Amino acid sequence: MRSFRLALIAMAVNAAFAASARADNLVALYDAARAIDPTYQSAKALYEANLSKSEQAKAGILPTANFLAGTARTSFDNTNPEFGNDFNANNASIQASQPLYRPANWAAYEQGKRLVDIATAQLTLAEQDLVLRVTQAYFDVLAASDSLTFVRAQKVAVAEQLASAKRNFEVGTSTVTDSREAQARYDLVVAQEIAAENDLRVKKLALDQLVGRPNTQPNPLVSQAALPQLNPSDLPGMVSTAEVTHPGVQQAVVNLDVARLETQKAKAGHKPTLDLTASHTQAFNPQGSIAGLLHTHTRNTTVGLTLTLPLFSGFATQNRIKETLSLEDKAQADLDATRLVVAQATRAAFYGVVSGVGQVKALEAAEASSQSALDANRMGYQVGVRINIDVLNSQSQLFQTKRDLAKARYDVLVGSLKLRQANGTLTPQDLQSVNSLIAP
Repeated sequence: MRSFRLALIAMAVNAAFAASARADNLVALYDAARAIDPTYQSAKALYEANLSKSEQAKAGILPTANFLAGTARTSFDNTNPEFGNDFNANNASIQASQPLYRPANWAAYEQGKRLVDIATAQLTLAEQDLVLRVTQAYFDVLAASDSLTFVRAQKVAVAEQLASAKRNFEVGTSTVTDSREAQARYDLVVAQEIAAENDLRVKKLALDQLVGRPNTQPNPLVSQAALPQLNPSDLPGMVSTAEVTHPGVQQAVVNLDVARLETQKAKAGHKPTLDLTASHTQAFNPQGSIAGLLHTHTRNTTVGLTLTLPLFSGFATQNRIKETLSLEDKAQADLDATRLVVAQATRAAFYGVVSGVGQVKALEAAEASSQSALDANRMGYQVGVRINIDVLNSQSQLFQTKRDLAKARYDVLVGSLKLRQANGTLTPQDLQSVNSLIAP
């Protein structure tokens, strides 16, 4: 029975560990961050606020209605004792108005609809930013973990070399210089290990805070993960796409439309307005009024048109038009500048990925060469044609190359997402392609 309970406990622990491990892939951590990240939640709240704000713009073209009610008591002094001197007056009315011709209101309504497009573009930018922040934090942890692993492996190798140098010195086959060089290198590696441990701790804390989970354990890349390959002929198409589909460009285009509509609103200051108005009023005087002693109950219904024609506003309308025309020019210049920035960012991100892939290939070759150089120096040291410092330098070069290679792979994957962000096509679904390269 006891063994059965222990088996159940072991199964539960294993299941919990497996669930935790499954939860620490890139997509799961992004989903966790999306639910709690303050920056993204702020952008989401602003998006919802702008949707409501766009609906408010309809008010200017829809009818309005008001209900008014009032009561009053009037004291009247006179010399006729038969004539009362206190009167109550009660009234209630409903007033309604429907704009028939108000060009400024219609321009404001069109501006409100544009707010939805602006809000969507802003939310898309925030979503893309969150994708990159989670991905960068994820691979920062992996890079720091790899760095610590390689430093510890180098520490073991240097410790073995230090022990070998000490043995050779004791038997008289090497000088004290070999031991001191190995000791100095060992002390340096210990310092590097302390720095690597702290860097990993900081990177993990940053990822934990971003996703709202303690002690996250990102799964590593699969061995020989296939990196994205780019063709130089793809760049013009990416730039063209960026100049149209990038959320920043789309927002600038909408801002230009809003500026043009603002000019229409300003020009409407010279135009007349026409409203349909209606009202119904009831007045009740139970004790009569100053005009007579009999109580009265009156009803009054009015339906009509109200035409307003602006004549002179102190040149405010003319100067407002000049202002909005200048703001149109500014919005057009901002759109042109945004397109230039997006195009340049796309080119820079594209060449960054191409360069990163080239670095990975070069570092893979350098890793093989460094391993061969280390093996040769170890053999030479054993037969006496190489000294201890040669082996130590070869070890340091090999592990540095391994660290650089691991980080270069991560940089290429992050760079591929940055490229999609630069040309405006990055979506959370793009994490699936990167997540497929992560070991389960």
